[in-house]
Amino acid sequence: MPTDLERRRAIDTAASMYLAEEPLDMSLLAERLGVGRATLYRWVGNRDELLGTVLAEATERTYRKAMSQASGQGPEYILDVFGRVMQSVESSTELRALTKREPMVFIKLAMMPGSIESISASITAEILQSQVDAGQLTITLSPQVLGEALVRICDVHLYAPLLGREKAEIETALDLIALLLGVTRN
Repeated sequence: MPTDLERRRAIDTAASMYLAEEPLDMSLLAERLGVGRATLYRWVGNRDELLGTVLAEATERTYRKAMSQASGQGPEYILDVFGRVMQSVESSTELRALTKREPMVFIKLAMMPGSIESISASITAEILQSQVDAGQLTITLSPQVLGEALVRICDVHLYAPLLGREKAEIETALDLIALLLGVTRN
């Protein structure tokens, strides 16, 4: 069983490769870590699991940054957070490089149940609950269910180019989020 430090070192090195817009090659990663491939797989799982972890951690950082920069309360705050997250994702050169290099892998990791969707939905539920607790938002679904729905809406519209559309449809996603939150956008 790997130590937390060994696993963290492997994830951080994989993240560095991602940020350098390099393909995540498990043999190269194992070499950089000074371990065998079998050891690397024991530490982090298969390539898709590792890439999912790297992207999930990047997703969490993106949400946390957006949350700290967003303004307003209730639906206005939620829309600001989502707008910031989607703009950040759309402008990410690292993510663009990955989606050009491996579009189907990315679609599988980002749009199907897994670590990326899980962290996105969890943070969204946290945001929703915080606004409900502050008396700034009333929702008829549980924060978790509504959070999952909002994430799915964003994914489909944000990654529209991977699904055959010409460009990301961020404004459409924000309009739909506003509708589900019971408000209209300016």
